[in-house]
Amino acid sequence: MTEYVTIQGDTWDLISFKVFGNERYMLNLIEANPQYRNIVVFPANIKLIIPEIQIPISNRLPPWKRGG
Repeated sequence: MTEYVTIQGDTWDLISFKVFGNERYMLNLIEANPQYRNIVVFPANIKLIIPEIQIPISNRLPPWKRGG
């Protein structure tokens, strides 16, 4: 299981961007951590569970950027 420890000022969308490279997965983070769903701006040292997400690979990327 992967965890993320917050720093003061983290938000759901910022954590999603840091972990997954895109803000669109913030709902996945909230669903994996329902006890914190009402927090908008995090204090430091909150341990969040990072769910496994299949991030689609864009066909518009050149082959050397697709990772495979």
